Amino acid sequence: MIIRLLFSLLCLALLPAAHAAQPPRINEATVPMQAVQLGPHSYFVQGLPGAASSENQGFMSNAGFVVTRDGVVVFDALASPPLAEKLVSLIRKITQQPIKRVIVSHYHADHFYGLQVFKALGAEIWAYRLAEGATRSEGAAERFAQRKEALFPWVDDTTQLLEADRFLEGDTDFEMGGLHFALRYVGPAHSSEDMAMLVKEDHVLYAGDLVFRGRIPFVGDADSRAWIAALDKLIALDPKVLVPGHGASSRVPRTDLVFTRDYLKFLRDKMGPAARNLVPFEEAYEKTDWSKYRTMPAFNEANRLNAYNQYLRLEQEGGE
Repeated sequence: MIIRLLFSLLCLALLPAAHAAQPPRINEATVPMQAVQLGPHSYFVQGLPGAASSENQGFMSNAGFVVTRDGVVVFDALASPPLAEKLVSLIRKITQQPIKRVIVSHYHADHFYGLQVFKALGAEIWAYRLAEGATRSEGAAERFAQRKEALFPWVDDTTQLLEADRFLEGDTDFEMGGLHFALRYVGPAHSSEDMAMLVKEDHVLYAGDLVFRGRIPFVGDADSRAWIAALDKLIALDPKVLVPGHGASSRVPRTDLVFTRDYLKFLRDKMGPAARNLVPFEEAYEKTDWSKYRTMPAFNEANRLNAYNQYLRLEQEGGE
């Protein structure tokens, strides 16, 4: 009897160690993620370089959160439920306040696939109205299938593509726990539904994918004219800190905003006259002096495609 009791006590003593030695769940995000404080209340996590892959487990975009005395506001939900769970665990190390609201900058996969984690915690999801139906499109289904293949097991059939609880009609200001938030509709630019968020007391601007800091942005066939106007709108907010959709935060936000704006203007200035004068794209591209941008990250991957898509768009616009 005594031997059995001693054996039971030994097993109980070993339980914590055995628990600690348990391997991570098969779909648990194991990539490094760190909450970086940008202001008294504002934080962000920085995604890893490169496209979504099994190496980075889809963690290639940024997300942010703001801690108020009445709750937490999150900006973007990352690219999978496991990544969102990891983000929640970082938030919980800082505050036990409830996560009340998630602002979705735009409905691209790397920014909203983690929404179900926040929804389960009772958070309300906000997005701009042009995002309505984005999860039900043919393109969304194709992207979901691609992500399940590329990012299994972190994205699988249990991943839910959630729409917003509230679709905003335009610029929206709100207050929570003594902090004031300015949501600004800045699309169509990178997407039709781009939203940015300024935390007024901290002077921190979460810009989503309107800014790709330190690299050539992916422009594609976006409305570059509207994107330029959107960047002017963000410059006018005069933030002290900028959180882009990808890359490091910036303490010189005006410089980064102006860089992206001027790159878009350069594309239009070079591709517009060529389209108007019926100069073939390849000829126009080869004659353009890209030296200012050639050494920047993502130039080889994005620049020619950006130029070509803008050439086609400007051709439709009459080359202006």
